[in-house]
Amino acid sequence: MSLLVLSSADVEELAASYAPRDLQLLMGRVFALLSSSQNGQGEISISMPPRIVIPTLHHTALFMPARIGVNPRVSTDGGPSSSHSFLGGTAVKVVCVPDKSDPRGLPGTTLVLDENTGAAKAIVNARNLTALRNAAGSLLSTSLVGPSYPVKIVAFGAGKQIDAHLDLHIRHFPSIRDIVIVNRSINPRAQSLTRKFNSSFPQVNFTLLSPHNSQESEIGIEESVRAADIIICATSSTVPLFPSSWVRTGTHVILIGSYTPAMKEIDAKLVLRAISDKSTLVTDTITYRPYLLVDSRSACADEAGELIAANISSGQMTEIGEMIPRNASGDLDLEVYNKMLTKVRPRNDEFTFDGPITIFKSVGVGLQDVAIACAIVEKAELVGAGIIGSTISNYDVGQAPG
Repeated sequence: MSLLVLSSADVEELAASYAPRDLQLLMGRVFALLSSSQNGQGEISISMPPRIVIPTLHHTALFMPARIGVNPRVSTDGGPSSSHSFLGGTAVKVVCVPDKSDPRGLPGTTLVLDENTGAAKAIVNARNLTALRNAAGSLLSTSLVGPSYPVKIVAFGAGKQIDAHLDLHIRHFPSIRDIVIVNRSINPRAQSLTRKFNSSFPQVNFTLLSPHNSQESEIGIEESVRAADIIICATSSTVPLFPSSWVRTGTHVILIGSYTPAMKEIDAKLVLRAISDKSTLVTDTITYRPYLLVDSRSACADEAGELIAANISSGQMTEIGEMIPRNASGDLDLEVYNKMLTKVRPRNDEFTFDGPITIFKSVGVGLQDVAIACAIVEKAELVGAGIIGSTISNYDVGQAPG
């Protein structure tokens, strides 16, 4: 049996061939399965055992196995199955967290198994995959509860997460015209990201700011946050990046960076503005409702520093998978799902700063890794052997019993 090896560049090329709506559909199906499984509903088996942690010389190695047991197929247009709807398989993701900060980021690899033979089917570079699956989940949250026609995004951070998040949001929402990237410093990585987006999306105005650059930059950051329709945070900050008083009613806030109780990207006041027991704001034409969406209620209760600091209980969180309409088997109901995404949620032009907002907090779940890795591998196989990636022939040749 042969083994397919996909590099970071291979993954980036394959990912670019997916439309944002297909990626968010894939994550929608994953989240629906996760929530239905936890609620004892559905017929599709999933397995997501606790991650294994092994300290090495300079890193902490994390081994994260997961499996989606079957592969029901659905396409985005309700027609026959397509590669855009791949779901199911078994994979192990390995990420090494450096003991000290490393500008190269986290090395990661996903091993995908062949369901029939049990042999290794593919080795996939996971640096871009992790950012892609997170961005697809965040895009889904925006489509479900965020403004339907966002114009301005403010993004905190300049790594692969912000790269993937901005790319998917710009491609999915043609209304976006202004993006501000806020980074700790105006370093080469942030400058390179800004140049890349200026070249790829000339219809959008990109600005790079740093809070430590000048007083004018600090003022510019506050003004940008106040005008934002969507705020995306992907940093390792242990203190809030901005106060609640800067955030306009109706803004959608995406939190990707924190994954320990000590880390927090926003303050408790802002979190509480997303709690559903707060009264809604009703204007002449629009009703703004708060939502606190999470990818996994149990994981966020243990790891999401912002929610822990605000004393948010599990019952105050809504799993994004619980918003996804499901059929009898627990999989996504495509017809109802598409109707949900067509509901128009106008942006707020009234500039009030104490009303309801929406938040999506994600710490990442292993089922996302399985789905995105298997989808990328299938896409590479459809393109054809030797065109994308490297193939090792006869990697695993079994010997017939004598």
